[in-house]
Amino acid sequence: MATSARAVANEFLRLAEEDGRALTPLQIIKLVYIAHGWMLALYQRPLITDRIEAWKYGPIIPNLYHDVKGYGAGYIHGLLRDSLSQSLDPQEKNLIHQVYNIYGRKNGVQLSELTHRSGTPWHITWRPDAMEVPISNDLIAEHYRRLADAGSASSKYPSWAHVQSRARRAAQPRSGVAPHPRCIDR
Repeated sequence: MATSARAVANEFLRLAEEDGRALTPLQIIKLVYIAHGWMLALYQRPLITDRIEAWKYGPIIPNLYHDVKGYGAGYIHGLLRDSLSQSLDPQEKNLIHQVYNIYGRKNGVQLSELTHRSGTPWHITWRPDAMEVPISNDLIAEHYRRLADAGSASSKYPSWAHVQSRARRAAQPRSGVAPHPRCIDR
């Protein structure tokens, strides 16, 4: 069940707050985009329903961008107003938690470097003479599948197997051991 980018962003903001941190608008936009990509690759379904576009400075989720642009380069404190109050299913929450654990400590510039590389959906789609060019879910899914299949030798992106393995381990309580608090559906 795909949801709004705002609902996914709020989950990342909750995780950062629990971690004693705050996230910038750039971090939020990139983390939501990356989580969407891994959801497409791992589970063959979208995480968000929002349109993703190739803008001059990278892949952007316009609805989310407009929600957070007022923070500038500062930190977002609190949650974004979510008029639909959508909830995430356990698979979505688990994947978001894993993406946060892997990418959440990277700053906005580091996350941008990951999404702006040659061969990425943004790089393939962006045209300097066009605005608001959509990036297709098929292209995003293919990119993340290629990362998975390549085993992510660069170590800048974790491999699909690594993300999938962490997601599955986190979802299954070990016998006799209580699950980590971040693995429990909230």
